[in-house]
This record gives sequence, structure tokens and C-alpha cells, in this order.
Amino acid sequence: MFNLTPAVRIILIVNVAMYAMQRLVFPPITDLLALHNVSSSLFNPIQFVTYMFLHAVQDFGHIFSNMFALIIFGPNLENLWGTKRFTFFYFFTGIGAGLLYSGINYYEYNQLYQSALTFIQDPDPTNLVGFINDHAPGWESNRLVIQYLKNPDDTFLQNQCIQGVKEVLQSTVNTPMVGASGAIFGLLMAFGMLFPNTELFLFLIPFPIKAKYFVALYGIFELYSGLHRNPGDNVAHFAHIGGMLFAYILIRYWARQRKNFY
Repeated sequence: MFNLTPAVRIILIVNVAMYAMQRLVFPPITDLLALHNVSSSLFNPIQFVTYMFLHAVQDFGHIFSNMFALIIFGPNLENLWGTKRFTFFYFFTGIGAGLLYSGINYYEYNQLYQSALTFIQDPDPTNLVGFINDHAPGWESNRLVIQYLKNPDDTFLQNQCIQGVKEVLQSTVNTPMVGASGAIFGLLMAFGMLFPNTELFLFLIPFPIKAKYFVALYGIFELYSGLHRNPGDNVAHFAHIGGMLFAYILIRYWARQRKNFY
């Protein structure tokens, strides 16, 4: 059904094998190879490469959607560029996505850390409310928080709230990012730039849409979602944007080197 090219086939096999290992053979591999916050004790620079081959174990749709996109868009690009250039592009955009995501993730964690430190050093209700409003939406309905705000001098409640803030810090810094999505969005951007007028038939759109319009709309959606992230949204939107950005940069660079392009 699908005419898989050499690099696409290998990437597909490695992703499926790693998913099976995560789920069935050696679950701790996720903590070892997923991309952690650079402030985490679990961070290792090699994770900028390895995270691309891991996926959310409890969400089969995560790996399915990424691998489906790989076999739809990848072969056309590999046939155009050749295996060597395609492989370089895949890793370049995947690593670039991880770098952009990590930079933003580090900034957001640092904001969280400063807000948490303010409350821990000065456990005042105003500081707790500020922490909740900026970093812990939903906490305002927590019974412990409600009791503390009513009785801010209660040492037990105060210590419990401090412990809760520390747990948020620990959980946040050790929550990793996984998935081939950064590299896949790089492929998507490349397809939109190099095959702009190819009509795509998508499940959720009842009419064909040209690749250039689909990519542009998807990019705008990801940027909006990243800037206005809803509570509970665990999608790494800025990794997607990073993949598209680094893809654009590399394709524009190659276009200027026309003697070696293609």
C-alpha cells in the first residue's frame, strides 16, 4: 500500500521497536531517553536525539499519527533529496525542535521556580494566590488551600501548602517530552514548501486542500495553542513550531546552494 523509502522504513521500524520496548520490555527507558528540562537531574544532552524515538506509552494515537504522517510525507521528500539528505533533514529538524522547546521550557520553569521560591521564603496568602493564578490553575478549589487562606497563621496548613508547591516544582522539572512530532512537523513544512500545490485529502476536512494552505493553517494553530495553552494541555506545541522553523531555515539555506541542491 505504501512505497516506503530506505530511511523512512528504518525510522518507522526504530520508532515501533522503541515503543514496544517502552511498553513491554523496559519501561524505565523513557526516563533515560526522554527529553527532560535542562534543570532536571535526569537531563542528558543525548536526549535531544533519543526523545524523537519515544512516544507516550498510554496514547497509541501519539505514535500512530506520527508514523502515519511519516509514511505519507516522508517518501516524497526522500525521493526528491536522496536518503542521506533526507536523514540529515529529519535529525536537524528533530534536534532543532528539541532545542526550541527546551529553551522555552527552561524559561517557563524558571518563572515557576521564582514564584514558588517567593511563597516558600515568605508563606503569605498573597504569594500563594499569585503562584496559583500564574502556575497552578485549579488549586483555588483545593480544600487545603481554602483552609489556609482562611487561617494563614496555622503552621500545619502553611507547611502543607509549602510542601504542595515543592511537589509542583519537582513534578514539573521532571516531566519529560517525547515524540517524533518535531521532526514530523519539519517534514510537513518541507512538503508544503516543495510541493505547495499538491492537494491533500484529510479526515476532518470534507474537501481537498493545497499543502501550502494546510501547512500555514496548522502552523498558525500550533503557534496560537503554544501561546494560549489551556490547563491540562500536554502537547509540546513549541516543539512542533521548532520543527517547522528549523525546516524552513534549512530549506532556504539549501535553496541558496542550488549547485548542490537536490
